[in-house]
Amino acid sequence: MHLTKVAVIGAGQMGSGIAQVFATAGYSVKMYDLSAKVFDHSRKRISDSLNRFETKHLIDEKAEDVQNRISYHFSMVDLADCKIFVESAFEDYAIKIDIFRRLSEILKPTSLVATNTSSYSITKLSQMIPYPENFIGFHFMNPPPLMELLEVIRGLHTKDSTFDFFWRLAKELKKIPIFSRNSPGFVLNRILIPMINEAVFALAENVSTREQIDAALKLGAGHPRGPLALADLIGLDTVLSIMRTLQLELHEDKYAPCPLLENYVAQGRLGKKSGKGFYEYHS
Repeated sequence: MHLTKVAVIGAGQMGSGIAQVFATAGYSVKMYDLSAKVFDHSRKRISDSLNRFETKHLIDEKAEDVQNRISYHFSMVDLADCKIFVESAFEDYAIKIDIFRRLSEILKPTSLVATNTSSYSITKLSQMIPYPENFIGFHFMNPPPLMELLEVIRGLHTKDSTFDFFWRLAKELKKIPIFSRNSPGFVLNRILIPMINEAVFALAENVSTREQIDAALKLGAGHPRGPLALADLIGLDTVLSIMRTLQLELHEDKYAPCPLLENYVAQGRLGKKSGKGFYEYHS
């Protein structure tokens, strides 16, 4: 067990996975969200995942023991005794700004703050807290318990000791960290999201079917999952948000989101989390 307590802010798909990763590594985790319904989904998601891990002998403890290290909180004041804070709210700039402004009321000079943003500027977000030198990008891949990659992104004010701490932490969590400059989309999404967008264009222009487009990348490029199925897993709203950020920050038309992607999001077709995206899903 670690004496260091970790706060995970946002109990959605990514936040739940991040909490599971920390709890599996022995940390006591406090999850924060405003929705009891989100917490209910989070508990079930983590329980199902840990039970699968236990069945496959991928964890050294009982699933229940790991899950018991995770507590759920509606008040940010409850997080005040944590040292590490990981923000993992939906990829919406206004939401994140509001979180960091409220979080600032309980931060100490020794608090270490990370954002799991997949595209927003680390430097800009760091300006929302009183200690920007303690702020960093710590970008997990989806789903966090399974994916090894972890992007570590320093902002303009991130001090060396903060970067070194999170680099070591990534390895302690049994992830493989890579460094990225504070550039829109960082490394992975700078490459991956435009590829997904191009696959959506191929579908919209009837180049091929959704199944064949996904098969092309799986069989021709060795990808474990096709781009349209991957978009459904990530969430079409998140994919759209990242595309818009790339277009806005890089000022290039090649990052303009496909109208079909925009239409699907407007219709509430968000992928697996809504039950329908490019494919349909039944729980």
